[in-house]
Amino acid sequence: MPINLQPDSRVLIHGIDNPLALAAISRMQIYGTNIVGIIIAGKGGQQLGDLPVFDLVEQAQAALGPIDTSLIFVPAYEVLDAALEAIAANIPQLVIVTRGVPPLDTIRLLRQARITDTLILGSGSAGIIIPDRLLLGIYQPQLFRPGKVAIISRNQSLTAEIASELNQANFGQSIVIHIGSDPLVGSSCRLWLEWLQSDPLTAAIVLVGDICWDSEAATAAYLLAQKGKPVVAYLAGIHASTPHPLTDAAIVLSHTLSKPIHHADTIQQRIETYQRAKISVAKKIGQIPHLLKKLGSKA
Repeated sequence: MPINLQPDSRVLIHGIDNPLALAAISRMQIYGTNIVGIIIAGKGGQQLGDLPVFDLVEQAQAALGPIDTSLIFVPAYEVLDAALEAIAANIPQLVIVTRGVPPLDTIRLLRQARITDTLILGSGSAGIIIPDRLLLGIYQPQLFRPGKVAIISRNQSLTAEIASELNQANFGQSIVIHIGSDPLVGSSCRLWLEWLQSDPLTAAIVLVGDICWDSEAATAAYLLAQKGKPVVAYLAGIHASTPHPLTDAAIVLSHTLSKPIHHADTIQQRIETYQRAKISVAKKIGQIPHLLKKLGSKA
């Protein structure tokens, strides 16, 4: 699956329904992200600042030319239609910022993305930032600085906190990837770990998940860490009294109403998975820079 994260990538915005959308568009433009247009059904022909508004993706492409990435902010029940429209227009990368997309919609979307080899980030993704080069999403760019440590995360709020700890220890970031907070997401941890192995800007990797994150992350990290790039993991909620994912209140509620999980077993299973993979697990966020130094990272 090709991944194009160049500073001049041409970006299309779908919807401004999300309260974060307008602020995010402004931040991305200031950061230099090449936003070329906005899709708002029924508002085609208007302008939003200096950006043209279109009813349909095909109209935007006819006027603007090829699009590299779509950022989707429409309401959750409209995400599937917006994403399928982007895929039909051969846009190769989609970042779905919207949270709470219906699982069956996500399954339909991922099936089509697999057929068309489309990269899906999210749903519930804060996006991607390559400090001083590219911002795709809702990150506050001042929280990150250039360096050689990549962060792959399932938890948006912790990502900024970890970046702050890294900055204080003189570990900047090569790229920060939030793969999404919804239970079903488009691109896997393993996909990004594989991509980072060939990324010349990345010297070390930090995985940020929760205690219910699938062990696929640890397995992939193990296989790829053998190639030389050190990996440190942090599992949010490791000291919590119940094993709920900490990404979204709705997810906590759904787990509460579903069958019970033995908390101690869940914690131990996750930790043992990482230990078998010889991946260092930080018990506290402040330990992450120390573990990177211990592993010999020169990031």
